[in-house]
Amino acid sequence: MRIGGRGRARGAGGERGSRAARVAACVVAWWIGLLGSAARADDTTVGAVARLEGQGEFLAQGIGLVVGLNRTGDSGKDLLVARPLLAMHHNLGNPLGSVEELKNTRAVALVMVQCRVPEAGGRVDDRFDVTVSALHGAKSLEGGMLMVSPLTGPYQGAPIFAMAEGPLVIEDAGTPTRGRVRGGARLVRDVRRGTVGESFNLILRPAFAYHAVATEVASKITQNIYGRTDATSAGLRPVATVLDERTIRIDVPAAERGNVAAFVGDVMSTGLTVSLLGLPPTVIYNAKAGAILVAGDVEISPVAITQKDLSITTATPPRVGTPTNPVIETRRWAGLAPGAKPGDRAKLQDLLDALNQLKIPVADQIGILNMLEKTGKLHARLVVE
Repeated sequence: MRIGGRGRARGAGGERGSRAARVAACVVAWWIGLLGSAARADDTTVGAVARLEGQGEFLAQGIGLVVGLNRTGDSGKDLLVARPLLAMHHNLGNPLGSVEELKNTRAVALVMVQCRVPEAGGRVDDRFDVTVSALHGAKSLEGGMLMVSPLTGPYQGAPIFAMAEGPLVIEDAGTPTRGRVRGGARLVRDVRRGTVGESFNLILRPAFAYHAVATEVASKITQNIYGRTDATSAGLRPVATVLDERTIRIDVPAAERGNVAAFVGDVMSTGLTVSLLGLPPTVIYNAKAGAILVAGDVEISPVAITQKDLSITTATPPRVGTPTNPVIETRRWAGLAPGAKPGDRAKLQDLLDALNQLKIPVADQIGILNMLEKTGKLHARLVVE
């Protein structure tokens, strides 16, 4: 989109459709790179490396009850659990005489319920997953059902933003006191994050917090809005100005103030090339995606690695006998080095490829990368999101 011709461009369905297709292709390419074991220098967008200021993740939380447990819940003798359970019976039209009637209960657990609304926010009736964690003495929440629970904002006195309920799924068998309800929270109040006026700030994500990156992003935004690569040298007022290594101020041109939402969309869809951002070698671990992103040609020094699930077996023909009756040597370590010179370095990608072939879980791989960084063997910045 270009200033001065924006109205005509929006009316041209073919041009807008092709632009949308290009933007979608950039986003898909970025996420394909993120979900692989290593990244390529593919095109991405401003929206993938930055967010609007004030548009962070929102947490809604509350206390609830999980029912239907097979005698793995809290004791009904405990008043901390008995009181809310007594109130639940009363609200459901089944008032009890006293807490003594609950003393043999083991099918209920008192839990903390949390819902994280993403950066984009949410509107009434949108649904999000909730995490449910035992608060007291429950041994397991497996097979339980979360009763309807109101979720408020994260600060004292905040209003109710969502209602949560539904069957639990235990995601980690090793931690049966924590589970998830898929789409369990329904918003009853809009969650809107960030406001846009005549100017607003973009905040670079931590992995991209460099002056060189901020400068490149600001330059690309100005070029995209004006539709010319020489916008700054031509004396046009910059649309984007770098304030620090993470903050870029965006000034909405007067011609765009009648449709700020569309202008923000153009800013966030501005194309970028990762290889031109000037990023130092960086390794990013995204815990939610369970993926490792390698940006740049990352190297590691020669190192010996052992891991609990890694076992290397070597068969050596015996001095006496045949290869069908070998001597078996099993070691739980492996060395990775490119050559005989002490100063030589191996590529991190080679290590990740080897770990993937051995089916080492991504969570264990990041543990190895943490140790490499702490010992100075990883020659890159490690970012854990």
